[in-house]
Amino acid sequence: MPSIRTEDGVDLHYIEAGEGTPLVFAHEFAGDARSWEPQIRFFSRRYRCIAFHARGYPPSSVPTNPKAYNQDRATDDIAAVIQGLNLAPAHVVGLSMGAFATLHLGLRYPHLARSLTAAGVGYGAAPGKRGQFQSELDASVAQLRAEGMQAFAHTYTHGPTRLVFEEKDPRGFAEFEAMMAEHSAEGSALTMLGVQRERPSLFELEERFRKLKLPTFIIAGDEDDPTLEPALYLKRTITSSALLVMPKCGHTMNLEDPDVFNRALLDFITAVDAGAWRDRIPASMSGGIIAKR
Repeated sequence: MPSIRTEDGVDLHYIEAGEGTPLVFAHEFAGDARSWEPQIRFFSRRYRCIAFHARGYPPSSVPTNPKAYNQDRATDDIAAVIQGLNLAPAHVVGLSMGAFATLHLGLRYPHLARSLTAAGVGYGAAPGKRGQFQSELDASVAQLRAEGMQAFAHTYTHGPTRLVFEEKDPRGFAEFEAMMAEHSAEGSALTMLGVQRERPSLFELEERFRKLKLPTFIIAGDEDDPTLEPALYLKRTITSSALLVMPKCGHTMNLEDPDVFNRALLDFITAVDAGAWRDRIPASMSGGIIAKR
């Protein structure tokens, strides 16, 4: 598996397939580059697709210094992949943890992106939820370090927002859990503590999101409760955005219902590349119900 090296000496291994306009995929906490396989198989027929293992996820490097893990580093790593492979501007697609980094890429490196897709984004971001999120993360890290990766993967993948995945597709869910169990326990713990626990709330970035002009596609599963309020907030805040809520889907919607996910993403990307993606009509945001206010 090929890799690129970041400025702080971390090797990021990636999967690549296809030719054409580049699509870069950033995975969630429980996944890795392999979690994007249904998308790579679909999109590589007409696009150049790259999915990389985040730092802390073998075969990428697993730094042991906690300072190597934070939101800025996660964002910089997407930028490093795009720059290292001469992909700019690329369509960037992120899920959950990867979606946070994708949005931050749009804020910090807008010249590297052609569009942004943020799916399943917002854990711990809703008002009043940060303390609960951090407390649950601390308990998860304690379990992970006490019981090891395999036991933790079983607990984590059976969280409330993933139960619908197991119900719909037991075989796919079992594969997903097995792949998570292969992750580095220390890399996962440091990712939780450094990237997820300390990242700023999306609601703290409102002023910056209002200035974001990159075409942005927000996707949420209707059974992924922690992301629904943040998804609506992003839709209302980013004037270049659209929102899709996928029915009967939890947190891992790209695996739960890949056909719907892929087709919606393809429609978005096609519109962007055709120059047909437009900002929201200002009058539609007047606050009126029937008549313009």
